[in-house]
Amino acid sequence: MSRHRIRRSALSASVTAVVLLAGSAAGGAYLVGRSPDRAPAAVASVSSASSPSAAASTSEEPEVDLDAELADALAPLTGGADVSVAVLDTASGAGAVYGDGAYDTASIVKVDILAALLLLAQDEGRELNGAEHAWAEAMIRRSDNTSATELLKTVGGAEGLDAANERLGLSGTTAAHAWGLTQTTATDQVRLLKAVFGTDSELSASSRAYLTELMGEVQADQRWGVSAAGSGAALKNGWMPRTTTGLWDINSIGRVESGGNTYLVAVLSRGHATKEAGVALVESVAKAAVGVTAGVSATG
Repeated sequence: MSRHRIRRSALSASVTAVVLLAGSAAGGAYLVGRSPDRAPAAVASVSSASSPSAAASTSEEPEVDLDAELADALAPLTGGADVSVAVLDTASGAGAVYGDGAYDTASIVKVDILAALLLLAQDEGRELNGAEHAWAEAMIRRSDNTSATELLKTVGGAEGLDAANERLGLSGTTAAHAWGLTQTTATDQVRLLKAVFGTDSELSASSRAYLTELMGEVQADQRWGVSAAGSGAALKNGWMPRTTTGLWDINSIGRVESGGNTYLVAVLSRGHATKEAGVALVESVAKAAVGVTAGVSATG
């Protein structure tokens, strides 16, 4: 079988090893965003000049541009819908991104809020107290909005969430006091997932395990979205009708397993006439993204 030299997207360029922690979603209504973070152009691998045999071997391998492959796969699915997706194979580091705009988070921001709370507790050298535990579990498992509002206050509001995101490497996310209107990118959401599921993280092992446990236990009627792309999903979803237009924001982020590999997937979308239409699109996009990445990884 021929091997492929992968032209990696900016998402996979900085991949870190991801630990598979045991252990998953998401209304939310509550602007403003900085300009979306735009991924720099991908750079093809360059062989060392001191190793001519390696250079000859590498030059014979066809290059695969995963971002382009993903765009081709999504073309018949999106129908011009406003959607962005990022996917990362945690073992190989192969990843791809489609779209680079900023989107409302809706309730996927609840993962971010809990990560900020856990960072705060780590800094203070303490465990979460009883109220914080109760809010965290309701916020992730049932997507309780009141709990999210209380925990955003606890971490210092939008400013505190922005400070936590700087530590987590989320350069394209801007928090909002109306937390569902926090602006983010698919690339940033995969960075957040790497902080939750990876070992190279500001979050401690116990904090990561707690987040993973809750994301693996969302109630049954909220286990749609990226879960369509694989099994064993640990996820968080968000859905929100915009009052100005009546159109829906539908988002899904999480970790799934497929074909023996583990993938981090973030799908953001907006402008849907119905929630159901948005969910269907998000699921088809998630499946296509994992399929493209898995297909290239298998030939590498």
